[in-house]
Amino acid sequence: QVQLVESGGNFVQPGESLRLSCAASGRFDRVNAMAWYRQAPGKQRELVAKITPGGSTNYLDSVKGRFTFSRDNSRKTGYLQMNRLKPEDTAVYYCWADITVVAGVKEYEYWGQGTQVTVSS
Repeated sequence: QVQLVESGGNFVQPGESLRLSCAASGRFDRVNAMAWYRQAPGKQRELVAKITPGGSTNYLDSVKGRFTFSRDNSRKTGYLQMNRLKPEDTAVYYCWADITVVAGVKEYEYWGQGTQVTVSS
C-alpha cells in the first residue's frame, strides 16, 4: 500500500516560516513528479508548487520568492519551505505524487491526507 504522509502544518503569525514534509511509504519503484496543492475554505484547490525528479520547480505566482520546493530522492520525501507567510496562505495543504509502482508497468497518482496551515495575528 503506497501512502503519502504529510507533516509540518501549524498556526503561525504573518512573516513567520514553516516547512512541510511529504514522505512516500510502501512498496514502489520510484517517485516521479511531486507537487503541493492547497485549498482554502470556499475556494477551489490550487497548485502551489511542482517538482520534477531532477529537481526542476515551478510555483504559483503568489508564492514565488517565498516558497521553495525541494526533494530528497533517497528519503522519498519532498519539502516545502514556506517563508514570509501571509494570512492568504491559510489553507489545507495537500501533497501529490506520481509514483511508478512497478517499473514500466504501473504508474499512479497519490494524494496525502492534508495538513492545515493557518497564518494569523
